[in-house]
Amino acid sequence: MKNLFICGFALCTVLAEARVVNVADHGIVPGKDATYALNRLIESVQNEPDVTLSFPKGQYDFHPENALGMHRAVANHDNGLKRMAFPLFNHKNITIDGGGSTFMFHGHMIPFTIESVQGITLKNFSIDWIRSFHDEMLIVESNAKDKSVVVECDPSVYPYTIKGGKILFHRYKQDDPIGSNMVFDPETRAPIYNTRLYTINGKNAKITPISKTTFKIEKGFKNAPPVGSILVTYGNHPTSRLCPAIHVTNSKDLKIKNVTVYEAGGMGLIVERTDNITLDGMKVTSTKERIVSTRADATHFIGCKGTIKVENCLFEHMLDDAINVHGAYVPVTEYLGNNEFLCDISHFQQWGLTFGEPGDKIAILSRETILPFYETTVKNIKVLNEHRFVLTVTDVPANLSKGPLSVENLSWYPDLVFRKNIVRENRARSILVTTKGKVLIEDNYLSSQMHGILIEGDNNKWYESGAVQDVTIRNNEFVNIGYAVSERYPLLASPLFTANQRMGEGRYHRNIDFVDNTIKSFNGLLVKACSVKGLNISGNKMVFSTDYPKADEGEAIVLEYCDDVTIKKNKAAGFDNPLEVSKTADTSNVKIERNPGFKSQTDRKLQAALN
Repeated sequence: MKNLFICGFALCTVLAEARVVNVADHGIVPGKDATYALNRLIESVQNEPDVTLSFPKGQYDFHPENALGMHRAVANHDNGLKRMAFPLFNHKNITIDGGGSTFMFHGHMIPFTIESVQGITLKNFSIDWIRSFHDEMLIVESNAKDKSVVVECDPSVYPYTIKGGKILFHRYKQDDPIGSNMVFDPETRAPIYNTRLYTINGKNAKITPISKTTFKIEKGFKNAPPVGSILVTYGNHPTSRLCPAIHVTNSKDLKIKNVTVYEAGGMGLIVERTDNITLDGMKVTSTKERIVSTRADATHFIGCKGTIKVENCLFEHMLDDAINVHGAYVPVTEYLGNNEFLCDISHFQQWGLTFGEPGDKIAILSRETILPFYETTVKNIKVLNEHRFVLTVTDVPANLSKGPLSVENLSWYPDLVFRKNIVRENRARSILVTTKGKVLIEDNYLSSQMHGILIEGDNNKWYESGAVQDVTIRNNEFVNIGYAVSERYPLLASPLFTANQRMGEGRYHRNIDFVDNTIKSFNGLLVKACSVKGLNISGNKMVFSTDYPKADEGEAIVLEYCDDVTIKKNKAAGFDNPLEVSKTADTSNVKIERNPGFKSQTDRKLQAALN
């Protein structure tokens, strides 16, 4: 609020300052469970705008027993009863200033739940759990012949019980067997090269205790991991994605500054249907004692709008991607007539998703080609349960297709600025982006086990929508992308099809610029594109890397069913042979010029098929 008054002959302006609340004055102090007192304090300021909750520096502990709890649907996580330390609902312009504190959690909790908040800033604190949601085992002996290992695992850090040849890890009153797993290299602090060679089928494994801190694992391994590597296991659905660090829904103007997430039983940050998001100096990383940080993505955004701005951030050691930005395809189960569709949220980790609201613009599309054919507007949505809703629209085409259909919300797609960030040493990809908004990815360091940037879209598995229309990827440094091996590219742009789907008459993605990037590569791969109209690959520099075993995995640039492609002024140095560029016959209007270190292998795949 602004108050004006006359001071002598001058006009003075006094701005009313936001109220700062020292949480210590409300019994929230280090050394005891702060959950109940914090819940009550947050509730007391719910109707007061412009409030800052200030934490004197220290470690604040939070336990689930006295936390507010309710059933919550969390996108890309497992739904259920959630206990919340910071339940922030319906606030306006609230700031949580940790003052450099550590917020330590002691059970199945979601540290921050933010719902229907207009204007919120989280800053200057770290999030951690006293017991991680994964388990780490150091390989101290390895027998390649019988594919067995001896591991060292401190039960005071990773509690477990061995009985009848099986192991159960104890995580907050939850016992988990060896489930999803991966082997990490402690020297690089990243997944080991070609880690799929060393996965274990936990159901087949035989566990024999040797001492209080060591046990032998026999059977189940594809190959025995090398001595010194670290076997990480992180559970099974529906108990492996219960506790993201920060969950945001239906909000506006979210700012996260200088926040570090060391651990989460899910994602570091999951945001749904929120308008304008800024991350500045956020870190997702592991502690010195652990090699892994979050159970899943560092950050994930579904069905948002406005601008998502991510700058000066560090994302490393996650068990999934650094960032994923997308919408949602929702399959149509039945057309009910009268402009009504019965819709089914198909992926189990999108159940409970808010698809839209009256006034939103949507597209109707073929699930066979995943291409839209009609646009209309939401008139009403009647939610039946977490899985299904009835969608009423203003109008439908006169001759509605009788084939399988889906709908997508066109009103809720954000712009993305991803700039000056570091992504490294994580499982999976650096960036996934499928949004119809304007995308700028520049000045980043990207080094991930799988693809560097994946521009996908699928209507069959995760149902992640958003065929891109304007993407610029420039001045980034890609380092050793694809040490998972098996054709992993700095850039892969292609929709994901099932055997029952096919290319339609139009291209899926549009207008992608991949320019002036530096690629340090051991495998010679650059870009693979499928169903893209308007692709510019120019001014990129590829340099051979000796950090991993040399790998010849195929053509550097692969074009399938693309149109209007320019490939020029790219340079490759240090490779034994020129890097190949190939295109299929259904790709048209390709300009290739001045690419030292590259050679064109036009229609090689098509000719091989014909022969």
